[in-house]
Amino acid sequence: MKSLIVIPARGGSKRIPRKNVRIMCGKPLILYSIENAKALKKEMDVDVAVSTDDEELGSIVSKRGVEVIARPKELATDRVTLDPVIYHAVKYMEEKKGCRYDTVITMQCTSPTLKKETVRNAIRFFEASEWDTVISAMNKPHLSWGVRDGSIVKNYDKRLNSQELPANYIETGGFLITRRECVSETGRIGKKVNIFEIPEDEAVDIDTYSDWVLCENILRRKKIMFRTVGKMRLGMGHIYRCLTLAYKLTGHEIVLVTDRDSDIGIEKIKESNFPLIVIDSEAEFEPVLEKERPDILVNDILDTSLEYMTMVNKYAGRVVNFEDVGPGAKYADAVINALYEKGEKLHNEYYGSKYFCIRDEFLEEEPSEFSEKVGNVVVIFGGADPSDLTGRLYGVAKELHREFPDISFHFLVGFAYSHKDKIVTDEENRIFIHIDSKRVSTYMSMADLAITSQGRTVFELASMGVPSIVLAQNEREAEHVFAGIQNGFINLGIGKEQDDSTIISTIKWLIMTPNVRAEMRRLQLMKDFSKGQERVIHLILNDLDDEDL
Repeated sequence: MKSLIVIPARGGSKRIPRKNVRIMCGKPLILYSIENAKALKKEMDVDVAVSTDDEELGSIVSKRGVEVIARPKELATDRVTLDPVIYHAVKYMEEKKGCRYDTVITMQCTSPTLKKETVRNAIRFFEASEWDTVISAMNKPHLSWGVRDGSIVKNYDKRLNSQELPANYIETGGFLITRRECVSETGRIGKKVNIFEIPEDEAVDIDTYSDWVLCENILRRKKIMFRTVGKMRLGMGHIYRCLTLAYKLTGHEIVLVTDRDSDIGIEKIKESNFPLIVIDSEAEFEPVLEKERPDILVNDILDTSLEYMTMVNKYAGRVVNFEDVGPGAKYADAVINALYEKGEKLHNEYYGSKYFCIRDEFLEEEPSEFSEKVGNVVVIFGGADPSDLTGRLYGVAKELHREFPDISFHFLVGFAYSHKDKIVTDEENRIFIHIDSKRVSTYMSMADLAITSQGRTVFELASMGVPSIVLAQNEREAEHVFAGIQNGFINLGIGKEQDDSTIISTIKWLIMTPNVRAEMRRLQLMKDFSKGQERVIHLILNDLDDEDL
């Protein structure tokens, strides 16, 4: 079929003056539809023409090798519909080309988010059918009301959730594909009509300034892939951080990738409803990258190799790594590590607590007033607690109850903790078990003392001003320098290497020395974590100002 694409573009616009020549994300608005139309010429027999009454528009178009049709003044007023404009353009092009077109496609220049693949698929759909006309539309089911005989009446039979309502197609300005014989001065729509449904983010038709802002946000949207892990040996910190960031990157296209053996991580990601790709081996990751081509890849998998970074840099526009001290780190665009401190910062490294991504709940929760008397102790060792420090402290709590019967011990146990059946709430000994709490900040805010591991939880406790005793899960975690006395923590080293008597004596000492706890709390609350998420988001998107580093 021989087709003509007509792009109608007046120079005047009342709501947004000079709309069609204004710069949208780096180029005049009209160029988006022109580029979509020209892309079709590579695989279809199609001519492209712009009907305009504006000299500046005509100049922009002609420089792109597209036919410019001078629209008569009588067809350039506010009251004229598109039908006579398209008819005039078709007659003009048929006379100039000496042909008669089979198909006429109207593409308005106010749909910059429309993708060329969508237009191509719609034309293929039309050509393979017997429809006279195919119109771009989005399905927007909604409870609506109208006016009948002067009264407000409902446009539905039964109140249902939107996903249960019948289809409600709303035309977009994307395209209208029709057979040539349907085009006249008074119409372009034949008797047999169908809809080509397009996604909502491609359906924006710029008519107001709010439409303009929405389109800019859509066009600036990035595809961001998180490569992460969550298993018993490594815990759940990587998963939680990626999900925290993913929730903050609203408006961007998010996909998470993890290994098959990250079983506890897979379960948590599925709960979030973000798209998830599971791979069985590292070798399967390259085909995923080649297919997805993310604008940004975030690696939250600890140390990377040179070979890995060489591979991912072939497919991702920007690569950001967390907690990477491996040989591949220097090949990332940015390495972010809140858990380590370095005296010398290399060009791509961002270290220290100012880059900790604290969860929103800790920004909303307020620390409680300091109490000289310890009433509540929180015990929290992460989502998995691979060293089972929780089990050890459960026994310690029972022993401490004999000497401190008024103190309550609250164990915050992660959903991935594998010994949940061995610890139960024991009200007689004032021990309370909270499994997979959805808001741990509530318990931390009421705590007078905490016992924890040496990972990300120490930042959360610091934000709540909770004096804490730290037991590291492993040697790598023990290298995290934040959890020291300079920041309000008593660090006892690697948990499995510490005896119970030392743990008990340290807890007793802190219970009996309110002045020490008060000073620990003061040091903790000196830290400001409120901007950490924002700094990291800007680093991921590469739009962080130097003064914010």
